[in-house]
Amino acid sequence: MTEPLKVVSLESRRSDDMIRMLERYGFASIAAPSMREVPLEDQVEALAFGDVLLAGECDVLVLLTGVGFRAMLDVLEKRHPRERLLEALRTLPIACRGPKPVAVLKELGIKPAVVAPEPNTTRELVIALEAIEVAGKRVFVQEYGRPNEELRAALSMRGAVVSVVPVYAWKLPEDTAPLRRAIELLSGGGADAVLFTSAQQIDHVLQVAEQQARTEALLNALRRQVLVASIGPVTSDALRERGITVDVEPVHPKMGHLVKELAEKAQDALLTKRRVASGSST
Repeated sequence: MTEPLKVVSLESRRSDDMIRMLERYGFASIAAPSMREVPLEDQVEALAFGDVLLAGECDVLVLLTGVGFRAMLDVLEKRHPRERLLEALRTLPIACRGPKPVAVLKELGIKPAVVAPEPNTTRELVIALEAIEVAGKRVFVQEYGRPNEELRAALSMRGAVVSVVPVYAWKLPEDTAPLRRAIELLSGGGADAVLFTSAQQIDHVLQVAEQQARTEALLNALRRQVLVASIGPVTSDALRERGITVDVEPVHPKMGHLVKELAEKAQDALLTKRRVASGSST
C-alpha cells in the first residue's frame, strides 16, 4: 500500500480549512502557518482617508482585499458615523481586485463600478480600471500588507493622483515552531509537497530558513525534490523570481482548486521532478 504524500500547508487564516481539504484527498497534512495580519498601530493613513472621503476629496477608490476593506471600515467607524461613510462610498466609482471586497460591498448595499476577472491579479485590475477615467482624479488604493508598486505606477502613468491606505501589515506568527519544523522537513527530505497561497509566505519561509541556516538546503529541495504548488500568478511569479519552478498551479486561484489539482497531478509530477533532478531518463 502506497503511503500518503506528506504535504506542508503554509496557510494561516484558513489553515483548518486547508488541512481538512488535504486530508479529504488522502494527503498526510502538515500545518505550518506562516503569517499573521497585524493592524498598523497608528492608522494615520486610514484616518486621513476618512476625512478626505467625507470631504468629497476622493474621486476613485480601489479595494484590493476584503479583509483590508473591513479593517479600514472598522478604523473609520471609530471616528465617523457609519451612515455618513456609506453615503460617501455610494457616490464613488469603486474598483475591486477580486470577489472578496465585492462581497463586503454587497453586505453594505454597494455595487462596485468594475471588478478584475480571474485570476484577480494587478494585471487584470489595471485592465478593468480602463473603464474608469482617472486622469487628473484623486485615486485612493486600499493596500494589503505590502506596497503594490505596479498598480501605483500604472495609475500614475494614466495621470491619476494616487494615494495609498495601508491598514495592516504581515508579520511572522507568534509561534513559529510549526513553521520551523516544516522547513526542517522540507529541506531534509521529510515532506513531498508544499502549498503556497500568497507571495508573502515565500518571504516568511525564507526568513525563518535563514534563521535556521537552512536557506540553501530548502531552496535546493524546492527546486529538485519537493513538489511546489502555487495558488495563482502573483505567488507563482514570486517563486520563479527565486529560481523555484511551480509544479502545480490551478486555473482558478482558489484553495479548493489548488488541492484538487494537486491530488490529480501529485504522484506523477513528483516522480518526474525527482527523476529529472537525479539525471535519470527512465
